Amino acid sequence: MDRINNIDGFRMPAEWERQDSTWIAWPHNKNDWPGLFANIPNVFREIILNISKSQKVNLLVEEHKQIAKIKRFLLQKNIKLSKVHIHVVRTNRVWTRDTGPIYLINKKKNEKILLNWGFNAWAKYKDYQYDNSVPLQISNIQNIQSITPMIKIKSNSVPFVLEGGSIDVNGQGTLITTKECLLGKIQQRNPGLSKIKIENTISKYLNIKKFIWLNKGIVGDDTHGHVDDITRFFGTNKIFTAVEHNKKDKNYLPLKENLKILEKSTNQDNKQNEIVEIPMPNPLYIKKTRVPASYLNFYFTNDSVLVPIFNDKNDDIALNIIQKNIKNKKIIPINCKDLIWGFGAIHCMTQQEPSLK
Repeated sequence: MDRINNIDGFRMPAEWERQDSTWIAWPHNKNDWPGLFANIPNVFREIILNISKSQKVNLLVEEHKQIAKIKRFLLQKNIKLSKVHIHVVRTNRVWTRDTGPIYLINKKKNEKILLNWGFNAWAKYKDYQYDNSVPLQISNIQNIQSITPMIKIKSNSVPFVLEGGSIDVNGQGTLITTKECLLGKIQQRNPGLSKIKIENTISKYLNIKKFIWLNKGIVGDDTHGHVDDITRFFGTNKIFTAVEHNKKDKNYLPLKENLKILEKSTNQDNKQNEIVEIPMPNPLYIKKTRVPASYLNFYFTNDSVLVPIFNDKNDDIALNIIQKNIKNKKIIPINCKDLIWGFGAIHCMTQQEPSLK
């Protein structure tokens, strides 16, 4: 394959566009779910089961000796192993939305590349050497060219840090993110970079023409403002966003501010965005810690939308809103009450590989 030196004409597709596969890392770090890890493999298996009905799953595991045991575990739920491709790739944590590559496609040239963004574990953890190598290992597995976005900071050229959960795109040139995550002084990704430099870098590599900057994410989000917990495209100018109706809740004002920004927003063609509100679940606490439970952390497959639920009175309301607005896909609820103890849900643990077809 000839190396691609110019990414003009490439774009990051919307998640609802056709996919070739989904990348998932098998759970192994018990420290991410202290006291609740026992049920986590069951949740992952349910998610893999439902994704594999629509498309191939690429599963990352820690060691060769795990493979037979994991296969037996998947077979207990009649998962077709022909749809699950297992690769030995070590990880620190399972959140492939942030550690995995972002793919770009150019259908005119029938070419696909992947971006190897810098990763600093949300400027929170010190152990991320395995996670930071995941995109390059996937590049080697698939024999797909990788490009590492670089930026100059204090005369040094370094990888630009970006997590997949910090952005959402409509596939046509509009991107949503939050100031809290990309511009905040807490858990900084790219210290010293201005808003303009950040926009220019993202625009260059993702072919973005329009940015929608929301303010803050939700309480309990240890990434400090990931947008995939609060606001998601489901069409080129159609957006779901989380709202909190309890005025005493800490999420009420931040989500209200975000809603006002969205109601005034347009897409890359200056077309007014249609905003659909989805209520937040009631505050969820695990071991006295509030976790970032949200229905917006869903994942599109080719045939379905996997939506996190939390045994909450608003579960059915959220599912009905999503089904009403996404009529061409099956809505599949996944109980994430234990999974969210790791401070992530379905979207956080998946990364799509788009199709050229």
